[in-house]
Amino acid sequence: MKVLLLTGLGALLFAYYWDDSFDPASLQGARVLLTGASAGVGEELAYHYARLGSHLVLTAHAEALLQKVVGNCRKLGAPKVFYIAADMASPEAPEHVVQFALDKLGGLDYLVLNHIGGAPAGMRVRSAQATHWLMQVNFLSYVQLTSLALPSLTDSKGSLVVVSTLLGHVPTSFSTPYSAAKFALDGFFGSLRRELDVQDVNVAITMCVLGLWDRASTVEGVRGVARAKASPGPKAALAVIRGGATRAACVFYPWRFHLLCLLRGWLPHPRAWFIRQDLNISAAVAV
Repeated sequence: MKVLLLTGLGALLFAYYWDDSFDPASLQGARVLLTGASAGVGEELAYHYARLGSHLVLTAHAEALLQKVVGNCRKLGAPKVFYIAADMASPEAPEHVVQFALDKLGGLDYLVLNHIGGAPAGMRVRSAQATHWLMQVNFLSYVQLTSLALPSLTDSKGSLVVVSTLLGHVPTSFSTPYSAAKFALDGFFGSLRRELDVQDVNVAITMCVLGLWDRASTVEGVRGVARAKASPGPKAALAVIRGGATRAACVFYPWRFHLLCLLRGWLPHPRAWFIRQDLNISAAVAV
């Protein structure tokens, strides 16, 4: 029975993702504020938007890396690209970033929230201090940026694109404060979507659940702990862009993450088994 259920779910998910109304031309001239743009999926997002002719404001903590990405975006054809270095651990940073973007672009069509932060060196991962820091970077700054950008997005009937991970839907081991921040994102933006709908505010919210991707430093960081296979960064970024442009409610990449999220409530024991297959418990405890 379980095999039949899983097969049926897989078929439904395949049909869902095969239905793709993405029009690349819709992003030409779109005004995009992208956070976490200096590396990782954020860097790949910047390059895709540049190729599609979007106007960009990029932000991240590392200014030197941002400058490199800006230069590459210009080579790829972005008509306008600006950057502002900002540390989202600072409660003042979101206001500076949004105001900069509005000044440079005259408004926003897309706010793409992608930045993340791990506990700073010297902090115990599960300490209250580390949790507070992680919540500011990975949750509260998202709330601040959204609140500040929402009036402009309302005017343009724009889109909020929130890049998250499976840890915001399915709890797992050795990620307590980070997972808490990601769960908070899911709750906040899920509730906000309902509020905007009730108020007839035409701003789409797309939640993106991504897995481990194939950047060398990312793979190295979980070597010996996670057994999960890394996904290609450019493909993950394109899935995010497609979801935002088509105003999809959710994007899962790889798609099997959607199945795992469904299993969370329906079949908790198989879910736990799947999670254990992707984790080297002894190595994680040693970390």
